[in-house]
Amino acid sequence: MSDQPTRSPRRTDRLDQPREQRASLLPRLTFTEESFGVIAEKFARFMGTAKFLVYMTLFIIVWIVLNVVALYGLRWDPYPFILLNLFFSTQASYAAPLILLAQNRQADRDRVSIEQDRSRDERNLADTEYLTREVASLRLALREQATRDFVRSELRDLLDELEERHLLAPHDEARQPD
Repeated sequence: MSDQPTRSPRRTDRLDQPREQRASLLPRLTFTEESFGVIAEKFARFMGTAKFLVYMTLFIIVWIVLNVVALYGLRWDPYPFILLNLFFSTQASYAAPLILLAQNRQADRDRVSIEQDRSRDERNLADTEYLTREVASLRLALREQATRDFVRSELRDLLDELEERHLLAPHDEARQPD
């Protein structure tokens, strides 16, 4: 064993360095712009469904029934329908910005899609122009080529000319056997 006494671990707290954060009782929520946008879009999509309208209608009916019953006895809303109005105002104050956020994200996606469509259209136009030039050059090249009909007509003309010069027997007589 060594003769040196054991040392206790040093404290790392220093005045020139911030303290480490201790774990809190509640987890710290962090939202990235993308994750918050996804939540906003899901919320906006849900608010635009028949399911949401049915749920909201049922909630309002229950609230109205409870308030009407409360007028005759149990009073839980001191001013009838004021809390319902407060609930709607709170819902609207959160729904409007979330819907706008979802619309902005959709507009950004549409803008990217339009840019991709535009670049694809430009490539298609360039391809079409290239193919048009190729077809035009092929047409020019084919104008100088003899077609089958042209060759046949020239051969017939030569055959007729040879028959006229009596260098060849008429083709009607040549076909019949002797």
